[in-house]
Amino acid sequence: MRRLTEQGLAILMFSSELPEVLGMSDRVLVMREGRIVRAFEQGEATQEKVMKAATGCESE
Repeated sequence: MRRLTEQGLAILMFSSELPEVLGMSDRVLVMREGRIVRAFEQGEATQEKVMKAATGCESE
């Protein structure tokens, strides 16, 4: 996948495996109830932040 992105291609990856997502993504979009609720740039997302966005508990 990295080789493809180096060639300028975009890849959409859907996964519930957060370590995999965080390690391979330039940007992480979090969906809840069929809508994008949060976007994180590379290095900004953590497992905790993603889970809070996914569960609607970001304000806690």
